[in-house]
Amino acid sequence: MSVYLDAIALVFQPNVLMVILASAVFGMFVGCIPGLTATMATALLVPLTFFMDPIPALASIVTATAMAIFSGDISGTLLRMPGTPASAAYVEDAYKMTQQGRSNEALGACLVFSVIGGIFGTIVLAIAAPQLAEVALKFSSFEYFWLVLLGLSCAVFVAPGSATLGLVSLFVGLVAALIGQNNPTAEARYTFGSIELLAGIQFIPAMIGLFAMAEVIRFYVHPGKARQPPRVRGHIIRPQLKNLRRYKFQVLRGASLGTAIGALPGAGADIAAWISYAVSKKMSRQPDKYGKGHVEGIVEAGSSNNGAVSGAWIPALVFGIPGDSITAIVIGVLYVKGINPGPTIFLFQPEMIYAVFLVFFLANLVMLPLGWIAIRAASQVLSVPQKILMPIILLFCITGAFAINNSVAGILIMLVFGLIGFVMEENDIPIAPAILGIVLGPMLEDNFVTSMIKSDGNLFSFFERPIAAGLGVAVIAIWFLPLLMRRLKRNSTSET
Repeated sequence: MSVYLDAIALVFQPNVLMVILASAVFGMFVGCIPGLTATMATALLVPLTFFMDPIPALASIVTATAMAIFSGDISGTLLRMPGTPASAAYVEDAYKMTQQGRSNEALGACLVFSVIGGIFGTIVLAIAAPQLAEVALKFSSFEYFWLVLLGLSCAVFVAPGSATLGLVSLFVGLVAALIGQNNPTAEARYTFGSIELLAGIQFIPAMIGLFAMAEVIRFYVHPGKARQPPRVRGHIIRPQLKNLRRYKFQVLRGASLGTAIGALPGAGADIAAWISYAVSKKMSRQPDKYGKGHVEGIVEAGSSNNGAVSGAWIPALVFGIPGDSITAIVIGVLYVKGINPGPTIFLFQPEMIYAVFLVFFLANLVMLPLGWIAIRAASQVLSVPQKILMPIILLFCITGAFAINNSVAGILIMLVFGLIGFVMEENDIPIAPAILGIVLGPMLEDNFVTSMIKSDGNLFSFFERPIAAGLGVAVIAIWFLPLLMRRLKRNSTSET
């Protein structure tokens, strides 16, 4: 009991509470701008943490991360420009709801169910961190290969339109992921002699190009089809009470799956959101409505998003293994502050750990009022005419693409992928699978090559471990079951 009281005393101090509030506002602002992701918000805070005590330093990162993950949904819902790759999983539904005049319900769902998913993930983090971390450590390159393949497969099958066009989009992303020297052999591929391309295609400039830049190009190519400025009218929170009653099992499933996937080192919220959205569509009674403005997918994938944020801290705290890029930064901050992540931290510094858990709770609770304010403010800002808004968005796009590596190459990548995104959408090819291909392509190749080296080229080794075999069967079933069901249905029709 004394440990809990010590943790409360560490957190409920004026300076810590002020840091939480300031970090919340900062994270909300950064996440709203396409290209300035949660990882960038965390990285920008690191120099400031050097001048803070351990608890305020960790509180600033926890709070800014949670806010940025949610606020990426605001630009995705209102402008179809997701702030994070995870938001891209359900951006079509969210934006279609805005076009239907239901932006208040879409943004409210993103906000409320992000809070619920974050609180659920925090509870799991506080109660079952060591047990989940042990499961996570059983994942090797074989399991990660199938997990990534599962995420990529889900992206194809949940994309609006035909699965064939979704597959085309995915291959665009996977081909882009092949470029550069960032591969197991360190060979320069498809760089055409360009030094800038040796580092590969950064997914942030590519995402800004495919979504945001493509919208800007469309505005100037088809000025007669200029879309009405998005407005948020009506209640934001009240409709979510009905959604919570109607989709309570989906919320629990999404938060649970997100926390579990987030606990896997290197998986993170991106895979969690896509898999949760695919599961939601598969288990839904109305799968044909997905991608057309259906809130169910937003509810489940949104809760999975922030559940994964909490889950990623499980291997980071228990074993010192980063769950994603954000917790990789966190581990560095912990060492700087003299806190060594690992099993002994629960024995020698338990009050620090419980203080972090408490900060997670506070961050998710603060998200509700601040998120409401951010939604209302964004609506007012975006109500200006598009001929004024689009140049401002273009300026933010250029800033975000340049800021990744302080290089003009990021801007050029953004422009190229903007043209690619415009051409794809003009031909009804979905954009989101391409983003996931760029994000997960290197991870797929690395785990495949590593597994082949371990098994001396034996492909059957991908099915020898129990978890890998289960994931492999699931992936193969996703690929072939629709074809089998279609064949059986065709045979039964011909017989009758």
